[in-house]
Amino acid sequence: MSDVARAANVSMSTVSHVLNGTRKVHPDTVRNVNQAVEAVGYIRNSLARSLARSSSGAIGVAIATLSNYYFSETVRAIEAACAKSGLMMILVNTQKDPEQELKAVKALHERRVDGIVLASEYDPENRVFNYLKANNIPTVLIDRLLSTSFDQVGVENKQSSQELIAHLIKLGHRRIGMVSGRLTQSSSLERIDGYRAALAEAGIAYDEQLVCCGESAIAPAMEATRRLLALEHPPTAIMTANNLMTIGAMQALRAAGLEVPKDIALVGFDDFDWADAFSPRLTVMAQPLEELGAQAVKLLLKRIKQPEGRRQTLRLKPSLIQRDSCGFPK
Repeated sequence: MSDVARAANVSMSTVSHVLNGTRKVHPDTVRNVNQAVEAVGYIRNSLARSLARSSSGAIGVAIATLSNYYFSETVRAIEAACAKSGLMMILVNTQKDPEQELKAVKALHERRVDGIVLASEYDPENRVFNYLKANNIPTVLIDRLLSTSFDQVGVENKQSSQELIAHLIKLGHRRIGMVSGRLTQSSSLERIDGYRAALAEAGIAYDEQLVCCGESAIAPAMEATRRLLALEHPPTAIMTANNLMTIGAMQALRAAGLEVPKDIALVGFDDFDWADAFSPRLTVMAQPLEELGAQAVKLLLKRIKQPEGRRQTLRLKPSLIQRDSCGFPK
């Protein structure tokens, strides 16, 4: 910095004001300082600035997996919201592993991020939550709403799942299967609750054989769908609880020689790029991913500025997109 000041023939405080925009400086002086910066190859030490200002201008985002379209699009929405607020985003993939998640959160904390957006994995020991609370790290949970000790943003899973099943019932289906997500995830349990609520509302008895866990992944969802099809009285319609399981279910149906929606109806939770390109086009419950990312950043910025105060839980409403995969009224 002193090299820049000498080259521009100004004081170090003037260099600081130009670089940080903390005071109005004559345009000619600004130009001279910027030319001197380029000439001497000066690069600001962001870590030193964050120590001095107690702010890094960056947030951390810890996500369970980036291979899932839902999470990759959510991250893109968070990044866009950060850019609008002048923030940098540091992204970490926790690989669906609570141990790795704890390491990721600690690494983000060591890099002095101003706050963290976290899609957390279930951990019976609550190690990540305990660490976040012990270090007073501003945090927003997304998707998996697991602790009211933090701000949270998710969707109305129960109501949305109930709406999907009610749509199938309206079309005449009475025996409806469900390929559920991992049972350690709050979103999976809420979607099962919605499935059961829709059946109860229609006076249809709940049959536990019709709910098979697809572990929120393609291959387990294929196996879960095979189990549903192997029942003595197989379902006439199936709901899958996330986009990856929709793909697994479709592969299993195709392998069984079944045509959707002629032989069996299919609906899924999550919209994705291919849903409207498949044949048949998929009926889905689409989550508002852009709003999810924007609200997560908005809540986090508020918590950074106001560390104390009651934590908020926001529930966003997904939208039912009716296409061709559930057919017509029976």
